[in-house]
Amino acid sequence: MAHSTTDQPELDLSRAEWHSGTRGRGDVEIAFVEGFIAMRHGRRPERPALIFDPGEWRAFVRGAREGDFDLT
Repeated sequence: MAHSTTDQPELDLSRAEWHSGTRGRGDVEIAFVEGFIAMRHGRRPERPALIFDPGEWRAFVRGAREGDFDLT
C-alpha cells in the first residue's frame, strides 16, 4: 500500500498544509504534495509520514470505508 522507506519519494513536507482526516476530532492528518498524499499522526508530527501515490491512496480509502481497518 504505502511506499516502503527504501523507495519512498524524497518529498519536502516542511511547507505542507496538513489537514485533519476526521474533521479535527482525530489524530490523522493528510497533505497533498507533488502528486502524492502524505499521512501522519497529528499528535506526533515529528515522526515519519506515510507516503501514498494516488492509486495507493484510493485503495487505502476504499479499504477504510469498507471497514478493513476496524479493530472491533
